[in-house]
Amino acid sequence: MRHDMDAKKAKANERAHCLILPYPSQGHINPMLQFAKRLSHKRLKITLALTRFLLKTIKGLSGGSISIGSISDGFDEGGRAQAKTYEEYLARFQQVGRETLMELLQALADSGSPVDCVVYDPFIPWVLDLAKGSGLLAAAFFTQSCSVACIYHRVYCGELKVPVRGSEVVVVPGLPPLRAEEIPSFIDVHGSYPLAFELVTNQFQNIDKADWMFINTFYELEEEVINCMSRTWKVKAIGPTIPSMYLDKRLQEDKEYGLNVFKPTTNVCTNWLSQKQPKSVIYISFGSLAQLSVEQTEELAQALTTLNKPFLWVVRSSELAKLPKNFSKETIEKGLIVSWCQQLEVLAHDAVGCFVTHCGWNSTLEGLSLGVPMVAMPQWIDQSTNAKFVVDVWRVGVWARADEKGLAREGKICRCINHVMGGDGEEIRENANKWKEMARDAVDEGGSSDRSVEEFVSTLVSGSK
Repeated sequence: MRHDMDAKKAKANERAHCLILPYPSQGHINPMLQFAKRLSHKRLKITLALTRFLLKTIKGLSGGSISIGSISDGFDEGGRAQAKTYEEYLARFQQVGRETLMELLQALADSGSPVDCVVYDPFIPWVLDLAKGSGLLAAAFFTQSCSVACIYHRVYCGELKVPVRGSEVVVVPGLPPLRAEEIPSFIDVHGSYPLAFELVTNQFQNIDKADWMFINTFYELEEEVINCMSRTWKVKAIGPTIPSMYLDKRLQEDKEYGLNVFKPTTNVCTNWLSQKQPKSVIYISFGSLAQLSVEQTEELAQALTTLNKPFLWVVRSSELAKLPKNFSKETIEKGLIVSWCQQLEVLAHDAVGCFVTHCGWNSTLEGLSLGVPMVAMPQWIDQSTNAKFVVDVWRVGVWARADEKGLAREGKICRCINHVMGGDGEEIRENANKWKEMARDAVDEGGSSDRSVEEFVSTLVSGSK
């Protein structure tokens, strides 16, 4: 009898255990790591699984109460760059990843902490098959917007035909009418990025097996499309997944993402910004992957010269050679060029009045969550769709549209920046503040995203679906 009571007491004290497995790139890891922090704060045991190569190379990883586990993508010395082709990388990742993920799950079970649920990135859909084959609950975590996920699904199941002709208007339930150039680039120009096309559409190849579909958005931001997708799947908006101290401040230790592939120049940026007038600085960043052409870089540089306003421009080391000769010297009185920065700190700074962005989903959510008006300069994949919503749905920015040669010209960029920072941009700035408050409310206690997370946690803790 005593043994039974002890066993029941031990079981009652156990915490449900989630294994979280992102696709191995910064833009996918950071939102899933932030979600992991929320789950840990709500009494779940969390193990974040990263590839061995990433664990050797990433800077500043701080999991706090989150345990870190490792799997292999088959390229432990060089990651994706070690593979001869992307096809080779994905094939090897699936083969070796399955083997090492099974080993990790077994090791956790042997240690007395078996996994109850796997939260995986659908960029690696084989994880879902493995989880369900092991008798585990499984949740897909989409790192793109719900609107973009909806488009990808329509393409995958053949309801949205590709290629889309330039004169057509694309109609997708739950979304506003979209012109061809406002949908993801490899759908507009089919065959332009075949591997990316396969990667994003294959997210849905086995999604019906998933117990939940989590999306890094919040309900109020994409209400209509979330309602549409919820008729088919158990869709839960759980974002925005940015550190709590920039939103609800309930997680006092959560001040930064905890992972950087590039080394940020934090003090340099904040010290420089502190010397500027409120809302006076143009902040420019195109994320960790986008590559501007030399011509586009020159057009943007000339616009900044013409505007003669303070600017902070993130130009990755690999892109520096594209800057016009002597540009840095000639603009040193007005501008600061850095190779990387802590973007949230910059966007949260009172000196920043405008965000020139490629409209990657993480950057878009950060701009929305911190109330910074945007100038959209989308480059590829889902960025044009995000730009459409920034401009025409949420009305927090303007689009510096490219011309027939694919270039956003100096004059267009100047007009867009002057608009959002000047007298004509008052409505945009008001909308930006409105969405900032709504983003905070969504993750705060009792907000729409907080309720979704709490429902998931309660389900795991109770041991029922």
